[in-house]
Amino acid sequence: MNPTNQLPRVLGYTTATAIVVGTVIGSGVFKKATPVAAAVPEFGLAMFAWVLVGFLTLLGALALSEVAVIVGKVGGNYAILRDAYGRWAGFLWGWVEFWIIRSGSIAALATIFAESFHDILKQLHRDGPNVEVLSHWARTAVTGIVIGVLALVNARGTRLGAGVQLIVTTVKVLSLIGIALLPFIAYAFASSPEARPSTARLDPIWPSDWGAVNWVAFGGALVGVFWAYHGWMNIAPVAEEVKNPQRNIPLALLSGVGILIVLYLSVNLAYYLLIPGSEIAGLKKTTVAGEFSLRILGATGLMFASTAIMISVFGSLNGNLLVGPRLLFAMGQDGLAPRALSKLHPRYQTPALAELVLAGWSILMVVVVAILTISRLPTIELANLTLDLNLPEGKAPFDVITDFAMFGALSFETLAVASIFVFRRRYPVSNVELPYRCPLYPVLPAMYVAALAAVLFNMFNSQRAEALTGVGFILVGAMVYLVISRKR
Repeated sequence: MNPTNQLPRVLGYTTATAIVVGTVIGSGVFKKATPVAAAVPEFGLAMFAWVLVGFLTLLGALALSEVAVIVGKVGGNYAILRDAYGRWAGFLWGWVEFWIIRSGSIAALATIFAESFHDILKQLHRDGPNVEVLSHWARTAVTGIVIGVLALVNARGTRLGAGVQLIVTTVKVLSLIGIALLPFIAYAFASSPEARPSTARLDPIWPSDWGAVNWVAFGGALVGVFWAYHGWMNIAPVAEEVKNPQRNIPLALLSGVGILIVLYLSVNLAYYLLIPGSEIAGLKKTTVAGEFSLRILGATGLMFASTAIMISVFGSLNGNLLVGPRLLFAMGQDGLAPRALSKLHPRYQTPALAELVLAGWSILMVVVVAILTISRLPTIELANLTLDLNLPEGKAPFDVITDFAMFGALSFETLAVASIFVFRRRYPVSNVELPYRCPLYPVLPAMYVAALAAVLFNMFNSQRAEALTGVGFILVGAMVYLVISRKR
């Protein structure tokens, strides 16, 4: 590699941990309690879903830390999969990551940011919160602008983008701690019983008949929780820019995942202490965080919840725009994407063009979904197949995109964790000394891989359309790779 094309190491342990935490905490902790409660009526099982996914994430972090130290290259999962299985695996991850996973996440987060901003404006409007202050296209413009501005910030310098990430992550963590503590504050000061926490609202805690539990629905709930935890691997794409990576990468991963588990469990417990699970499952017009804050703080609570969500998704959006372009940068270096994407800005030493390409595609996705939201497309009849190109009724546009993204994301991220078996054969403990090794190998990574394989298999029952679409998109990527490889 040309030394002038080497990304500088400017990220320390604190900023690396902020990237892990900040890119994960987005909208999931504020929204996903509702679909989880709808699929799993019992409080104990619902919390077990959050505990189980947190535990699996920790297992994955313990294994991936070793892999990230060994590979230590820009590109994250792309570099890991490429080095472990070959160029084809890296390309397929890049294909799914760029076109759907990363861009869809950026578009979804920016949309939620704009909607939360609009909710705040409605609360401040003199004619009341039911007034539409911003039109549909004005909210779309805000969505695109926030993506563009953060892309320019991160193109301006990695240190600058990481500094923004650290500040916003600190604020969002404090806001979640505030949500977790609100019921106990309300217990001391609230006069209304509805605004005070009660363990009676946790009933039913466990199923009365375990044989009647819908485990397929429970598996579907796990996919929603995985979305809330999704992004914990985001330290890997910036591994080449982390100072003292042998020490800071494992510490940042493990610290970040530990913080996430504690925050998520605390916040969900707070929700259930104030709102029964049956009511959480039925929330349609507001997020569980909004309803929770409304019951304790009244109208001021809606303002607090909207502000907390806006700050949270802003931090996650910035983190995705910080780490996402590193994929295109690495693929450009390998000739699996246009070479121009591997060029660093001569002054800022960032993959500025890759940053702008990712932001541009994400903004285009926002515009397309905005058109689909207000338009009605014709239904296409092909023989016995009916193809409906319209968004499903009653489902937020980017909830649809994130649902379709999760199958590909979980598939390749599981392969990334499983690569530890490949690298252990390549670099055995007896021959190669590393500063970090996954404890209890091979049990812990095997548990993670087996559990995620079960979740993916269950998606063919609980979310078949999403799973089959994910498989189809991967197959299209495979055909594109065959065309590219033949031209080389």
